[in-house]
Amino acid sequence: MGRGKLRIYLGAAPGVGKTYAMLSEAHRRVERGTDCVVAFVEHHDRPRTEVMLHGLEQVPRRRLEYRGGVFPEMDLDAVLARRPQVALVDELAHTNIPGSRNAKRWQDVEELLAAGVDVISTVNIQHLESLGDVVESITGVRQQETVPDEVVRRADQVELVDMSPEALRRRMAHGNIYQPDKVDAALSNYFRPGNLTALRELALLWVADRVDAYLTQYRSDHRVSRIWGSRERIVVGLTGGPEGRTLIRRAARLAEKGAGGEVLAVYIARSDGLTSASPKELALQRTLVEDLGGTFHHVVGDDIPAALLAFARGVNATQIVLGSSRRRTWQYVFGPGVGATVARESGSDLDVHIVTHDEVAKGRGLPVARGARLGRSRRVWGWLVGVAGPPVLAALLSAVDLGLANDMLLFLALTVAAALLGGLFPALASAAVGSLLLNYFYTPPLHRWAIADPKNIVAIVIFVAVGAAVASVVDLAARRTHQAARLRAESEILSFLAGNVLRGETGLEDLLERVRETFGMESAALLERASDVEPWTCAGRAGQGRPVERPDQADVDMPVGDHMALALTGRVLPAEDRRVLAAFAAQAAVVLDRRRLQEEADRARTLAEGNRIRTALLAAVSHDLRTPLAGIKAAVTSLRSEDVEWSEEDRAELLEGIEEGADRLDHLVGNLLDMSRLQTGTVTPLIREIDLDEVVPMALGGVPEGSVDLDVPETLPMVGVDPGLLERAMANLVENAVKYSPSGTPVLVAASALADRVEVRVVDRGPGVPDEAKDRIFEPFQRYGDAPRGAGVGLGLAVARGFAEAMGGTLDAEDTPGGGLTMVLTLRAAGPRPDLLHVAEHAAEPERQAS
Repeated sequence: MGRGKLRIYLGAAPGVGKTYAMLSEAHRRVERGTDCVVAFVEHHDRPRTEVMLHGLEQVPRRRLEYRGGVFPEMDLDAVLARRPQVALVDELAHTNIPGSRNAKRWQDVEELLAAGVDVISTVNIQHLESLGDVVESITGVRQQETVPDEVVRRADQVELVDMSPEALRRRMAHGNIYQPDKVDAALSNYFRPGNLTALRELALLWVADRVDAYLTQYRSDHRVSRIWGSRERIVVGLTGGPEGRTLIRRAARLAEKGAGGEVLAVYIARSDGLTSASPKELALQRTLVEDLGGTFHHVVGDDIPAALLAFARGVNATQIVLGSSRRRTWQYVFGPGVGATVARESGSDLDVHIVTHDEVAKGRGLPVARGARLGRSRRVWGWLVGVAGPPVLAALLSAVDLGLANDMLLFLALTVAAALLGGLFPALASAAVGSLLLNYFYTPPLHRWAIADPKNIVAIVIFVAVGAAVASVVDLAARRTHQAARLRAESEILSFLAGNVLRGETGLEDLLERVRETFGMESAALLERASDVEPWTCAGRAGQGRPVERPDQADVDMPVGDHMALALTGRVLPAEDRRVLAAFAAQAAVVLDRRRLQEEADRARTLAEGNRIRTALLAAVSHDLRTPLAGIKAAVTSLRSEDVEWSEEDRAELLEGIEEGADRLDHLVGNLLDMSRLQTGTVTPLIREIDLDEVVPMALGGVPEGSVDLDVPETLPMVGVDPGLLERAMANLVENAVKYSPSGTPVLVAASALADRVEVRVVDRGPGVPDEAKDRIFEPFQRYGDAPRGAGVGLGLAVARGFAEAMGGTLDAEDTPGGGLTMVLTLRAAGPRPDLLHVAEHAAEPERQAS
């Protein structure tokens, strides 16, 4: 059986009618004879939606208990067993109640689809995972229930259920969405006109992109090459020249005139890389087109008109914008040019705009050679061979008559050697000197600067031309080799940035040190200031060079925005290095921003934790502390009453109640004070070496006699702890274990030595704790399971772990074999006990004497 099909009704906000539309579709399918059931639909007490459920088969829901309540959920197993043709599953982004098979409802839908069941579902635009931050910035509400975008994109059909903000607010005011007591709050908060308009725009844009993807896929599947002008897409052809900015702005104005216009700037680079485009100019043009809402594309192609047209047709463009040719009049003898070729071959479905600019007919400058990228020794040998080689060869040939043809080949070989060694200029020198010597010594009339036979003139011209050609190829190859090596180095540097920096694996100082090492500088510093009138401050620095207080004091400074700069000292960098330096500067700013955001997040987390603890503390004071106080107050009032004559047994019982309440208060207040000390970092343990059997028995005073079995051998090594903190931690652990142990089953407290550690295990036979909750029980103000309110404020285990970590130990929870929970307190062993060493020495003395 094949995979089922998914249809999704997408809405901009609750109440637009997604569920109603889904139920209407279900009724239409049932009327056509389709087996359609309601797996889960939530009508939210909306009468019209509830009426639509009539006449549709509903699969009974599964009810799950969670935190004292009972919640209905979709019974996935029942739906799979029923195996309908179509299942209705509302609220795709819903989070299932713990205990369900899957954590999310969209995962339940995936199982239904895999079983061959078609599914119709609903989702709001704010529940798409990628739009969470956008929706939060619009509404101020962070959506906790989300669905991955890919799940919705994979749907076979996505239908938008749209409604204007005004109509939706009217529905809300009439009570058709929420209960009357919630209407005013909703209208003044989430359902404000601005919020609804922005959410509606998000939904429309998302569906429009989805439709565009469908259209692109259809054109690809059916091999449609003809352009369909469903929307204006304008392709701008860039050459890397300064006229590109004019073309981009012109294209942007054209796009504004059409509905949904889009600008795509494209630069066609030859595959051999022999183009003269300015990387700096292309970077500026990329920034400009992105600022205007367009996109920048880099395409490789040797036939520029064909590559440009192929790109335009591939993106379903409707217009192409090109600049008037920069070639001079005489250069048209080599061909009509890119603009004329594109206009001729564009066909009737693609308009071509030729835009004039200031660079028309000014010519395209060729890249200026900065000199052959050859080593110094090669250049020296090249000049020696090129200048001194021809006279030496002429002297050698004076003793042998090989003929003019052979003489020219030998001089040509010498010129090629000079080119291979030294590049262009040594080869040209060799060709010039060689041609003169050939003319004087070997071309009739001899020993005269004249040539009698015209054929020899041709030969010498060819000789010079071949020498120059070979030299130019060698020079070009040397420059390309240097460029390739440089680009490889740049790619490795940028790969470092993309890998380490963007993953947050490099700090600001490490990045600055990498900058200093990469460019061989003495120091690197990131400077910033709050405004133009504020002084510069150093956000980070690496290296041992002279300190820099302002960018103008550095040998190299790279601005990052308006109020930040990367400053380097040591030497002046060439212009070609500044491109990579700009990437480093931008990433340094990103790292600094991320570090500050992390610091703010840590501060916010600390404040939130403090607020949570204060809130829980108030709750504890309001209940857990008031209860024993109320009991003590009632007992004291009763004892002081003169209207009642209390018997000795009654007085003893009341006094016992007062004592128990006071002990309970003392325990609660002690834990609260301990927790406050841990939270404020004022716990300073006084570590000293002590035996466990001196401390652990003292921690059992707060539990009933006979409720604990103690197994702490006297032979254990001493531990380095704070006795007071250890006693408090053990008391909390034991009291917690006794609280959850079955009646009549004592708790086991056992200690053992393991390598350089001592482990104390507090073992109970209670209900135990699942693995996912073992860390949570150590958080402050946490009660596990159905612990009664009077059982404490949930600080005992948190205090115990805090004290253990303050002493350099650890506290973890493990399952007790056979059921229950074991608390494992690990402490650092201080060494063998001195008394045991003394006993061991006396025991070994007779053996030494006997030997």
